[in-house]
Amino acid sequence: MHRSRKIVRPLIAAVFGALLVMQPAHADVTQNAVLEQYANVVSASYGDALAGAKELQVAINAFVAAPSADGLANARKAWLAARESYGQTEAFRFYGGPIDDDKGPEGRINAWPLDEAYIDAIKGKPKAGIINNPKVAINAKQLSKLNERGGEENIATGWHAIEFLLWGQDFSETGPGDRPYTDYTTAPNADRRKLYLQTVAQLLVDDLDSVAKQWTAGDKNFRSRFVAGGDNSIKKILTGIGTLSRGELAGERIEVALDTQNQEDEHSCFSDNTHRDIVTNAKGIQNVWEGRYVARDGKVVEGASLKQLVAQKDAKVADAVSADVAESVKLAEAIQAPFDREIVGKKDAAGRKRVQAVVESLKKQAKSLVEAAKALGIKRLNTSV
Repeated sequence: MHRSRKIVRPLIAAVFGALLVMQPAHADVTQNAVLEQYANVVSASYGDALAGAKELQVAINAFVAAPSADGLANARKAWLAARESYGQTEAFRFYGGPIDDDKGPEGRINAWPLDEAYIDAIKGKPKAGIINNPKVAINAKQLSKLNERGGEENIATGWHAIEFLLWGQDFSETGPGDRPYTDYTTAPNADRRKLYLQTVAQLLVDDLDSVAKQWTAGDKNFRSRFVAGGDNSIKKILTGIGTLSRGELAGERIEVALDTQNQEDEHSCFSDNTHRDIVTNAKGIQNVWEGRYVARDGKVVEGASLKQLVAQKDAKVADAVSADVAESVKLAEAIQAPFDREIVGKKDAAGRKRVQAVVESLKKQAKSLVEAAKALGIKRLNTSV
């Protein structure tokens, strides 16, 4: 029995038409489009981080002008809110970009762990720190010079210096530090403490502003060179998220703390915000992979993605990365606060198992990213710090 031509021709036309409709989903994704969209995501992310830092600065200035318990609480809330945006920008590091090249400000922005006694008085050392040494001038230039002088933990600026000045040391097993607002009124060197807090807040804004400008569209800046960088820029993107996955987040930020069970080894140890640091870092990786970012105002920045570029070469590999990245975010969100209690106990303790699951997922994710790089012709992808 033969099918009539009247039926066959429309059938062929319908199938061929369907293929034409389906094809552009991957065929239209070019390397240049992926690089441009990556730059869009980076620019929007740093824009939000800068906006958050400016709001934090406003809250700090209001608190310093009239110190009170409510004012201190507002400054803390602003710090926590700003970290939500900044944490996602960590996925743009580790390849010599404007944040962490030889002259980049990353060390002034997010360096940790921090030796509290380098900045201010601590329990048992009431005269410790720059604040309590009247011979040391407190200004942006001086604090920048003092940052990490004499040791990596001698941190004088950035998010965690501000965090310590807002919360103080954390001696609680159930909550964060509880620095009294009177440290800025009647405590020794209160005026120097005020000046220090305002100075590091201004430095943070200035440094983030300098990085954000390098990613602004339409300027002759790092962004313009990066988008024109072809294969080398794609490799940088993968190096950034691969290194954050394995070497930095799984390794330095989680495994070290799991090993020592020491509160001092957690990322945001004064505010007990480490669980959110981990989530936002994992989310930042997902943003890069998917070419998508949800801004602070709810606006979605979405376009050509690394995921689509890899899928054109090997859909199975792309699907594996997507699944691993989604799982890492999910497991990170399952970590319970405070992080410094999750890491304590034997290997089979519920909290340690939750944290360890994130480590294993991130390691698996890093391996998948290496395979994604291979699919794009990148033979070696370094994911160590």
